[in-house]
Amino acid sequence: MHQSDLDLGVIGNGSFGALVDKQARVVWSCLPAFDGDPAFCALLSPRAHEGGDFGIELEDFAGSEQHYLTNTAVLRTVLHDAHGGQVEVIDFAPRWRHDGRFYRPPSIIRRIRPLAGSPRIRVRVRPLADWGARIPETTWGSNHMRWLLPGFTLRLTTDVPVRFVRDALPFVLAHPMELVLGVDETLHRSLADYAQEAQQRTEDYWREWVRYLSIPLEWQDAVIRSAITLKLCQYEDSGAIIAAMTTSIPEAPGSARNWDYRYCWLRDAAFVVRALNRLGATKSMEDFLRYIFNLASTDGSLQPLYGIGLEEKLDEHEVESLAGYRGMGPVRRGNLAWLQKQHDVYGSVVLASTQLFFDQRLKDPGDVHTFARLEPLGERAWALHDVPDAGLWEFRGRTAVHTYTAAMCWAACDRLAKIATRLQLPERATLWRERADAIGQRVLARGWNAQLGHFTDTFDGSHLDASLLLLADIGLVEATDPRYVATVEAIGNGLRHGDALFRYIAPDDFGAPETSFTICTFWYIDALAAIGRLDEARALFESVLARRNPLGLLSEDLAFDDGQMWGNFPQTYSHVGLITAAMRLSRSWQEAS
Repeated sequence: MHQSDLDLGVIGNGSFGALVDKQARVVWSCLPAFDGDPAFCALLSPRAHEGGDFGIELEDFAGSEQHYLTNTAVLRTVLHDAHGGQVEVIDFAPRWRHDGRFYRPPSIIRRIRPLAGSPRIRVRVRPLADWGARIPETTWGSNHMRWLLPGFTLRLTTDVPVRFVRDALPFVLAHPMELVLGVDETLHRSLADYAQEAQQRTEDYWREWVRYLSIPLEWQDAVIRSAITLKLCQYEDSGAIIAAMTTSIPEAPGSARNWDYRYCWLRDAAFVVRALNRLGATKSMEDFLRYIFNLASTDGSLQPLYGIGLEEKLDEHEVESLAGYRGMGPVRRGNLAWLQKQHDVYGSVVLASTQLFFDQRLKDPGDVHTFARLEPLGERAWALHDVPDAGLWEFRGRTAVHTYTAAMCWAACDRLAKIATRLQLPERATLWRERADAIGQRVLARGWNAQLGHFTDTFDGSHLDASLLLLADIGLVEATDPRYVATVEAIGNGLRHGDALFRYIAPDDFGAPETSFTICTFWYIDALAAIGRLDEARALFESVLARRNPLGLLSEDLAFDDGQMWGNFPQTYSHVGLITAAMRLSRSWQEAS
């Protein structure tokens, strides 16, 4: 385990998420949804005002430990003072089934109780408004406080004396106390009873959800934690799964590679769907497919990413009121990548949607009408497969015909041919098979560099790119193909550094990359297993697992030298990679019996 500012826990319920540090301080939460104003923004260092956090501060703090209650998203932190005092803090966002729907308000419930000694604590609740720019207007009553945020009034109901909270006064915690922060509604029942019931019902929900997951024999804890994290990153209203809960945590120290990841990237879609499918998280998968298909039902044109409510315009702005993670700005809100041309998305969406036609568990399987709405995506893939684009990594300063993009366009046509065959549409199957074959031949001819002896990042190119590891995974080549094996070996020699991988090493708009891209390391692990180097793949997988934070969570990037986490957090794609690799590498259940 590596000490890091990203040693954070995540709680949430399908409406919003919050990050809690080792001292039981909520340091990041966008309310009332993932893409909202971060009322708690301490993680990104507000410039003008103290706060942006929700802390349970123990006087003479000496240390803490933190873990999740087994198979749940309920977080337990135990704080120790220098005199033997101990305080337990239970944090969760309520979620359970109620009257045929899920009760999941944008609410953080915090339960605190003394475990030993006579601990003195302060409760500090300091939300900020307008991205940390101002202190919101506050009102208070006999057992509550209210903060008037833009478009949302936040209410704290508590049995801690309100004056103690308002003025952050220290007091001896002699008995358990409850804090319920959320929507501006009066609680018409005992606070203690509600908090107790909410915790029990939320624990029951998560344990029941986990109970129906399909998991491998080995690395069960890691897979379960990754599955819960993936679920926590799904916005249930639309089914969208965000890339991460944060914005602007740099990919490397001082690199200015600071991006807003609180949106849904289509490039991830096929891999996320496959991970959910392998887990047996069918409802989550169906919800995500519904979101994707809502995007695919227009004229066939797609952009690289969308908002959680299907928003197309995600205008990018620099936020001056936040100094940034460890003071490393800029902080960006919105993401200009929505304007880029990224043609692999057509393959990603068709690959993800293929599940609709072959999975008999689904409530609304695909039919000829569904297929007709997918075909315009195939037409785009066919027309654009050899047209320069920004590529998988969304280069802002250059375009090229990327081998991975063309391969994904092949995948779109290939899967449409298979779907048409399944639906007994022979003419359409023939058309899409001919197009897939034509693209495939072009990719294999122009994406291969005979002089270097491996596939390259662009047509007629000379550089390596980790996305080439996916050529066998999507089915363009067999894993036994000598060209693929040679490419995996070249990537191991050229992009691997220690136990992690660069996505590429050629300089881009921001210079040469400095950190490993965690999903690429998982792709390499999968590729090693596919070409028969299983022991090496398992050893590398164990090394990545050791680099998770103490709660089993991953960000986007890892530093090669000290293992520090960088990039937005928690990173959905990293956890998808973990799940997929564990499924591939684990011994079978039969071997255990």
